[in-house]
Amino acid sequence: MLYIHTIMGPSVKTADFLIIGGGVAGLRAAIELASRGSVLVLTKDKINESTTGYAQGGIAVALSDEDEVCIHFEDTIKAGDGLCIKEAVKVMVEEGPGYILELMSWGAEFDRDGSNFSFTREAAHTRRRILHSHGDSTGKEIERALIQKARSHPSISRLDFAFTIDLITENNRCIGASVLRGDSIINIFAKAVILATGGAGQLFSKTTNPMISTGDGIAIAYRAGALVVDMEFIQFHPTTLFARGAPQFLLSEAMRGEGALLKNIHGKRFMPQYHEMAELASRDTVTRAIVSEMVKTDTKHVYLDLTHLDKDFVKNRFPQIYSTCLLYDIDITEDMIPVCPAAHYIMGGVRTNLDGETSIKGLFAAGEVACTGVHGANRLASNSLLEGLVFGARAGKKAVGHINDTLAEGPAADSSVMQAAKRVSSAPRSFDTEKVRSSLRQIMWNKVGIIRCEKSLVQARDWLNRWHDVMETSFRNRREAELGNMLTVAHLITESALLRKGSVGAHFRSDFRERGEHETEHTACRKGKDPYWTDNSLRKQQYANR
Repeated sequence: MLYIHTIMGPSVKTADFLIIGGGVAGLRAAIELASRGSVLVLTKDKINESTTGYAQGGIAVALSDEDEVCIHFEDTIKAGDGLCIKEAVKVMVEEGPGYILELMSWGAEFDRDGSNFSFTREAAHTRRRILHSHGDSTGKEIERALIQKARSHPSISRLDFAFTIDLITENNRCIGASVLRGDSIINIFAKAVILATGGAGQLFSKTTNPMISTGDGIAIAYRAGALVVDMEFIQFHPTTLFARGAPQFLLSEAMRGEGALLKNIHGKRFMPQYHEMAELASRDTVTRAIVSEMVKTDTKHVYLDLTHLDKDFVKNRFPQIYSTCLLYDIDITEDMIPVCPAAHYIMGGVRTNLDGETSIKGLFAAGEVACTGVHGANRLASNSLLEGLVFGARAGKKAVGHINDTLAEGPAADSSVMQAAKRVSSAPRSFDTEKVRSSLRQIMWNKVGIIRCEKSLVQARDWLNRWHDVMETSFRNRREAELGNMLTVAHLITESALLRKGSVGAHFRSDFRERGEHETEHTACRKGKDPYWTDNSLRKQQYANR
């Protein structure tokens, strides 16, 4: 393992615009900025390793003849369970169709029935509005088209396998980031920085997210002083593959949209007992129903059943899922699929306005790392890719306004604003990093997971408090720095969940089953302060006096 005490001294790079993250939001922002200056895109891993590529089901957009923007708006608001920012939802559903058509003009291909697009339906949607590609590989197709478009712009450069340690700030203005790459720390200065680092699913022992989803963007923004909101709202996907030796492979919600049924271990369908929309109820409802059935039957899974559907249709509609399940001796056309829930998406994050601006001047955020307010307490299925496209573009448009700013000079690397070098330590550790990481993921799943209560949350907080200060202050290598970020974000989730004494959307408290007195307010976290309540009325004014 590479230790930072052997790493070369910091080098310096500059760009007009720095984008941290190479998924749908980051790439769309980069393309928007390409004609206005130099753009540097950092990716934590290889360019096509992002949450975007793992999105199977599709992208929601009101383009079908039976649909309307206003209906998409209402479905999103209803799923968000009272906490959506209506202005943000309006922007997403109204601007979304234009960005999808633009994406198609750049070469993105979506499945068709003859000359018409093939739309499917997913949970909590009242219309068939989900565009999909190659059956169940929509994210990969969108990612491919965006990467291809980005590569056509010579002003966009890329730095892969670059781990962002900290943002560089001065007088509440973001002027760059400190990055670990290979055996070097690089201080990158820019006129504007856009965070597009994705989610934090790896905080939980069961997750659909890739290994890179460790909440880094939220953690570094929080350390820099940015406002973070709604962290208690974690969406757990109802259906992931439960099989010996299998990863938490996502089984798309589109399967239920096409007619798949949920059955308990005894082969009995159960969703009609829990909600009038049955298998097409919102994700939080379906997830809790599955947990209830697992408890009743004392099992670790339920079944997803497509065996009543046409075999050729299933194979053609879900080719990736079909072939992956066969690796574990499950033929989804003949066998019921054992499934269980897993952590999937975080609705909270770095608070932004409608243009992606955060509470720190020069710092923007888009995609899952951001909280634009479009998802409220519970994301409507397949809205995430659309949000990334729309708000990635909007963040890029707004960041252009910094093009005439003066870049920080190289000597600033030696000033007090540089935090990364101060956090490097060569001292040996008295603990096993991998064991702490594993324990963290188990604690978060068992104590801060699908069903929470004060007792479990306090137990999680007590455990986190034993590690939080040590891990946030110093690290020897990327793995330890990443764990520090995970502990920071886990702390924010747990404290926010304790503050919300009520059950709303994806946040379910067994000791407070009603919505609670703060049902329309948002939890807020800022470094140096205890979690507190904020409301939607602050959204328009929150950055006026930065």
